Amino acid sequence: MKRILWMVLMNLWYVPYGLTRLLRMAAHPERYTEEEKYALIRQIDYRAVRGGRLRIEGDGMEKLPEEGGYVLYPNHQGMFDALALIYLLERPVSLVLKKELANIPFLKQVFACLDAYPLDRSDPRQGMQVILKMTEDIKQGRSFIIFAEGTRSRNGNALLPFKGGSFKCAVKAKSPIVPVALVDSYKAFDTGSIAQQTVQVHFLDPIGYEEYQGMKTTEIAAMVKARIEAKIAECTGEKSEPGMV
Repeated sequence: MKRILWMVLMNLWYVPYGLTRLLRMAAHPERYTEEEKYALIRQIDYRAVRGGRLRIEGDGMEKLPEEGGYVLYPNHQGMFDALALIYLLERPVSLVLKKELANIPFLKQVFACLDAYPLDRSDPRQGMQVILKMTEDIKQGRSFIIFAEGTRSRNGNALLPFKGGSFKCAVKAKSPIVPVALVDSYKAFDTGSIAQQTVQVHFLDPIGYEEYQGMKTTEIAAMVKARIEAKIAECTGEKSEPGMV
């Protein structure tokens, strides 16, 4: 919370302008292109990161598919994860969020501009509808961020199990899967400090459909998790658990 307040204080001159534009676009998203809405979100993101005394080190962006839709599967450490990813991703990207976040002021407007999908984890039918909609979007060239752990780990750079169901839309769309290793992202908001922090974002080699074709979604989940864990271990010097890589 301290860092969020600091972000606002460092951008007091920008807040009225940025918030006004955000509210206008979120109220009438159909009037703006996907690129216009995403550009605004990235602008707000950039201001927040710079004002919040955060540094983002990214690599592997050149590995991302230049055309067509794909799905990014990062580990989930905290509220800053999506901000770190969008900060580095130049092409528009959307995401899936817990429905509990869908009506929080400001976040609601951000998600509207990203054309994000709220997911009710207690309603399997609604979940399947979201998967089908995302599948069609990916086939049309849209890209998504999905946190396959389902919730943040709350344990630093350690990962929770990846849920196989999170990979159904990628399988149905036959799209590339991009594992993303986030390192120290939790330090942005979860340490109660406004000290300078560096967050690492590593985009790993995309996994093409031909590589995971015929695998169960639980097997795909284990493979993606293992690759992310291996990268985090490489960055932190900690040993990763044995798994499918």
